Amino acid sequence: MDAALGAWISLAVGLVVLLAVGGVRLAARFGLPGLLFYLVLGVLLSDDALGGIAFDDAALATALGYAGLVIILAEGGLTTRPVTVRPVLVPAILLASVGVAVSIFAVALPLHWLTDLDLRTCILIGAVLAPTDAAAVFTVARGLRLPARLQTLLEAESGFNDAPVVVLVVLLSTSTADAWPGWLIAVVVVAELAGGVVIGLLIGMAARWLLPRLALPAAGLYPVAVIALFLLAYGVAVVAHTSGFAAVYVLALMLAAAPLPHRRSVVGFVEGLAWTVQIGLFIMLGLLAVPQRLGEAVTVAALAGLLLLVLARPLSVVLCLVPFLRAGRLARATRTPRIPRRWMAFTSWAGLRGAVPIVFATIPLGGYAGDGELIFDVTLLLVVALTLLQSPTMPMLARRLGLVRSGSLGELTVEAAPLDTLQAALLDLDIPAGSNLAGTYIGELPLPRGAVVSLVVREGRTMVPDRNTRIRIGDRLLVVATELARPATERALQAVSRGGRLANWTRPTTLGDEDAPPR
Repeated sequence: MDAALGAWISLAVGLVVLLAVGGVRLAARFGLPGLLFYLVLGVLLSDDALGGIAFDDAALATALGYAGLVIILAEGGLTTRPVTVRPVLVPAILLASVGVAVSIFAVALPLHWLTDLDLRTCILIGAVLAPTDAAAVFTVARGLRLPARLQTLLEAESGFNDAPVVVLVVLLSTSTADAWPGWLIAVVVVAELAGGVVIGLLIGMAARWLLPRLALPAAGLYPVAVIALFLLAYGVAVVAHTSGFAAVYVLALMLAAAPLPHRRSVVGFVEGLAWTVQIGLFIMLGLLAVPQRLGEAVTVAALAGLLLLVLARPLSVVLCLVPFLRAGRLARATRTPRIPRRWMAFTSWAGLRGAVPIVFATIPLGGYAGDGELIFDVTLLLVVALTLLQSPTMPMLARRLGLVRSGSLGELTVEAAPLDTLQAALLDLDIPAGSNLAGTYIGELPLPRGAVVSLVVREGRTMVPDRNTRIRIGDRLLVVATELARPATERALQAVSRGGRLANWTRPTTLGDEDAPPR
């Protein structure tokens, strides 16, 4: 009997996952994140719709939601291009902190004045709606071929803004917040966020030193080690009463910029895991919904959505990004390039909501003695409505504003595998379309001493190159470098890929003479 039950469960899970995976392609054809399909699937599978699965444990949903967001944030940070993060770091942090605060009160105060809801409930509604969703932003923005800095701005904002909101929602959903003054809640939010960032930095520095030196016996162990580091960062941060989400995202950004062994395998594993998590997470949230109850929340949801789209999001974007319209004092002090007005217009509309607000809405659903059910229902309705409205119109707005790039240049990815017994590393890189490495001769590469191109794979054939071998698009290069020369080798290859064959021919100041590139 147990074996038969296990077989039926396996069959059901397999069918649901395959249906969900197929729904991704269908949703993509209409410019929608797959989350909408998953939510609907979860609602249909619930006992309130077709008499299927009974699930009403809000506390369990919150715990599973936190675990899912850790993986989603990790995937988003790992797949962010490090070269585009620094120029938008300060604006992204402002949007994730000051912008979130402005958005909360721009929704909560008018909603309190226009309805009979108490102020605390209105603030909770504004808080769970304030953060943009990492999974939705990563999925939609990366399919639009936006300018790299604008895309990274949206992604970094969605990665950072979860941290302050979850702290605020947890505090407001408990009775202990009644005795706290408003300024103390703000101090706690800022302190937990700062603590999470520090923990993420410390674990990130340790991981960047450790991972290239592990020399594990199987390449499949590196993704496991990286996932363990993310879980470690989250656990340490939460145990220390700081923001686990901030720690995870900072760690992911640091690993994205690090010489990560078997990067392609690690990123592929984390991306697959993130998709699996999204499918399970959104179906679970759909199971938690009660369709018969949603009608009571329509009026409040419509009013809150209007305030969010027309007032809160545009106001928060303008206040946070106006200082960067010109090379003013703040822009110069933070070395932030100018942000065009059309970027501000697109960012005002591109604040996608998804699983993050719904996960956060499960916190008051399980622990708030007030209108917890109303908060969850309003959030669920708005996520669906805003997704249907914003996702299909983002490509049209991007084209109207002239933000869509006519072609996308391939980003050079260097895959590294440690050769422990030789105290060296094997660098594996494909030459993508748009890379300036194409057309360069092997002898022109400014590689440091201790690095050599050992093999070229071209159209399925391998050859040992010489100085006169010319690199082509689609080639795969295998470069052997000593551990000392490896950082300079990766920098040299990335520089030539971006800037051409004359890049990086000056002597680096961070290396000894034995590692300087040839003259």
